[in-house]
Amino acid sequence: MSDLHPAVSSRDHISGDTNAPIVLVEYGDYQCPYCGAAYSIVKNIQKRFGKEVCFVFRNFPLSMHPQAQNAAVVAEFAAKHGKFWEAHDALYEKQRELGGPMYSELVKSLGLSEKDLQSALQNDEFEDHIRADIESGNRSGVNGTPAFYINGEKFDSPGGFQDLEPVIEELLRPTR
Repeated sequence: MSDLHPAVSSRDHISGDTNAPIVLVEYGDYQCPYCGAAYSIVKNIQKRFGKEVCFVFRNFPLSMHPQAQNAAVVAEFAAKHGKFWEAHDALYEKQRELGGPMYSELVKSLGLSEKDLQSALQNDEFEDHIRADIESGNRSGVNGTPAFYINGEKFDSPGGFQDLEPVIEELLRPTR
């Protein structure tokens, strides 16, 4: 792993086994249209490669997106109740509806308290966690979203995140 990229830890949102041959880390912003497009690619990668890929998501809300920070809080609020991935997926699938009404509907659908969510939003309950993700991204060279790392190395491709799947396929070829 790169010295700059922090290792995956229990504070991360992890889908899969961290000992998988491929560990894909995304720094994402729930309101970023490019992250929205990358979401379906990551889902395809997870479906296609299964246990060979571990996916890790870290928050990187950009200030130019007015709902990005609150959406990250909603995801962290859901995570506190063991429902991060459900919230993560819903936030991307309903990206054009981000805002108070959508957040209320989402937490209700997850069986969580709207009142507790409002308290979390007002009290910056998850600010430290989100800030730690942003600082981790900054140290790792993230300068926009989505930013991907494969096995600790920054993923840079002229084709952008659309090249993730073929690159992962190529990396897995020797192990198959």
